[in-house]
Amino acid sequence: MKQTIKKAIFPVAGLGTRFLPATKSMPKEMLTVIDRPLIQYAVEEAKSAGIEEFIFVTGRGKTAIEDFFDYSFELNHTLELRGKIEDLKKVNDVVLDAGKVIYTRQQEPLGLGHAIWCARHLVGNEPFAVLLADDMILSKQPCLQQMMDHYDGGNMAAVMQVPNDKTNQYGILDCGAEDDYKIVAKGLVEKPDPAKAPSNHAIIGRYILTPEIFDVLEQRNSGAGGEIQLTDALQKLIGEIPFHGFKFDGKRFDCGSRRGFLEASINFALDREDLRESIKSIILELSQKLKD
Repeated sequence: MKQTIKKAIFPVAGLGTRFLPATKSMPKEMLTVIDRPLIQYAVEEAKSAGIEEFIFVTGRGKTAIEDFFDYSFELNHTLELRGKIEDLKKVNDVVLDAGKVIYTRQQEPLGLGHAIWCARHLVGNEPFAVLLADDMILSKQPCLQQMMDHYDGGNMAAVMQVPNDKTNQYGILDCGAEDDYKIVAKGLVEKPDPAKAPSNHAIIGRYILTPEIFDVLEQRNSGAGGEIQLTDALQKLIGEIPFHGFKFDGKRFDCGSRRGFLEASINFALDREDLRESIKSIILELSQKLKD
């Protein structure tokens, strides 16, 4: 019987040091790609996949995220007075329904696994999704929806192939049998040396997890970087609970890096009808300047 996923965790407690000084006074998840913050893209992806409850694991200085998904009565009033009805609709469309959004804090920066563990009582005893706003995915069908369409239990993570010399930047699958969409994971290794990596299939920031993961994370074992790694916890469950890598259709951009952020901005602009011709013109103009 196909399981329905209704809850999603958004770990948003990170400091965003690679974008300083911009992130000194604003959450990195509020950095804007075109006209929407990163976190809005992640929430919209979750909503389109049928997620009904949104759990944000935040930290100090993250109240801008809470405000963003709430009503701004002063802004609404001003837009109404000025007759800006389309803008009014845009700002209110992002508001999450009352009782469907929850915020909890990760007081210490102890890693992704710890951030997910902080939401254990809010998730309860059911499968749930995890979306990392840093990872933007441009695709015809949202990545999480693709995963849900092929989910039949156990743990699952979106994976993509990376250059062999980049395996030390990702959690890497030890691959078993695979089909067009899923790879059976025989094991997982967090940021392995390229010479020792079992494959080049890297986990990216989309997961569907079972609640058993909380029992492993409860042990608070530290891994790479001295943090509580989700990859390590998933590895411990292999053999007890099925784990699959999901080969999603789309292109992923690492918006936790400046290069990835710029690439995302360009590609998402090219994907929009209202911006495509303008961005093409800019690219052609820059290309000509580089030739001169």
